[in-house]
Amino acid sequence: MTDVPKDEWKPPTWIRQLVDFGALAAFAATFIFFRARGLPGDEALVHATWGLVAGSAVAVVVGLMVEKRLALMPLLVGGFALVFGVLTLVFNDDLFVKLKVTVLNASLAIALLGGFFLNKQPLKALLGTVLPINDRAWRILTVRYGLYFAAVALTNELIRSEPLVGWAATRLGYADVDPADVWVSFRGVLWIASSVFGLSQLPLIMKNMVPDAPADTPVDPMAPARPDTAP
Repeated sequence: MTDVPKDEWKPPTWIRQLVDFGALAAFAATFIFFRARGLPGDEALVHATWGLVAGSAVAVVVGLMVEKRLALMPLLVGGFALVFGVLTLVFNDDLFVKLKVTVLNASLAIALLGGFFLNKQPLKALLGTVLPINDRAWRILTVRYGLYFAAVALTNELIRSEPLVGWAATRLGYADVDPADVWVSFRGVLWIASSVFGLSQLPLIMKNMVPDAPADTPVDPMAPARPDTAP
């Protein structure tokens, strides 16, 4: 068996994906733990943010180990999570951890759709080394993900609105529901939705692969959806 030189070995990319899921799982588990102890949802959410901050820091470090550089996308996602997570802990207010989802996804939507209308390809600039596809596919993905991120930002604003959630819950016969429980459940559903949306782009990606792309080029159809896998 031939040993791989130490300076050439790279951890497999699934490790970073596992870290991202682990951060979300730790966030949810911590929230459930404190809710089970009787803490109100907003307080439990603040405590769970410790898991978010720790997981985001680990994700940035693992991303650096895997790619041997500070790739823009994981750095952007991790940076947003760290900033809004720290604000949540400093001010003891769950508003910031909820607002992070809106600000991040709205920023991505503006960047992608704005770049598209300016005849630029911001998504290709971010992920061109990950997805070896032609320019037509990049334009389609840019619009699809721009609209997807915009929809996530808008939906998050609706779900994080306690008056709106309270009104809807009352209409559905769940007047005692805690808005924080609803928002954390939404984050879990959003992780699944992001994964499904990323996989749904696979036919487009495979159909528009660049013919002369290296055979060993890693194709990760989930890559554009990464901003939504973190809590």
